Amino acid sequence: MTDLETKRRVTQAMLDNADLLFSREECEAALEKVAAEITRDLGGKYPLLLPVMGGAVVFTGKLLPLLRFPLDFDYVHVSRYGDKLAGGAFNWKRMPERAQIEGRHVVVLDDILDEGHTMAAIQAKLLEMGAASCRAAVFANKLIGKEKPTKGDYVGLDVPNRYVFGYGMDAAGAWRNLGEIYALNQG
Repeated sequence: MTDLETKRRVTQAMLDNADLLFSREECEAALEKVAAEITRDLGGKYPLLLPVMGGAVVFTGKLLPLLRFPLDFDYVHVSRYGDKLAGGAFNWKRMPERAQIEGRHVVVLDDILDEGHTMAAIQAKLLEMGAASCRAAVFANKLIGKEKPTKGDYVGLDVPNRYVFGYGMDAAGAWRNLGEIYALNQG
């Protein structure tokens, strides 16, 4: 058996044994709620939307067509974990130019707000670069049972403190492409 075949079987087993938390319909309704809230607050302000690569790809791709007002779009790429599962130093791989940020209402898009350290660092950096405001839009907010350094201004769904995947969130690098949200089986 090849390495790819082994990986395919292992990742398929993750899904086969996972618990479905939110259906496709629930995810789409949550997405529409976030779009309506962003439109209400920023539809007349010509905001700059900055997804965090790569987890925000699915959320961003589904959200953008629902925002029916003028906006600018770019992205940020920062990692905190690297190969570790626990926090480490931030690696700023890409940020927009200061001139693009100054005086703008910025919305940072991400798949999940876990402990909130990465989002808080991105928001602080954007405000330092002169953003007029910096809001966080996250598809999922993990209920970790403790205070976070920042919160989601726009939240699609609250998820339990479990390893969740789907709708842009991965499990061992796979399953970002699912239209539902699952949690790894705890058993």
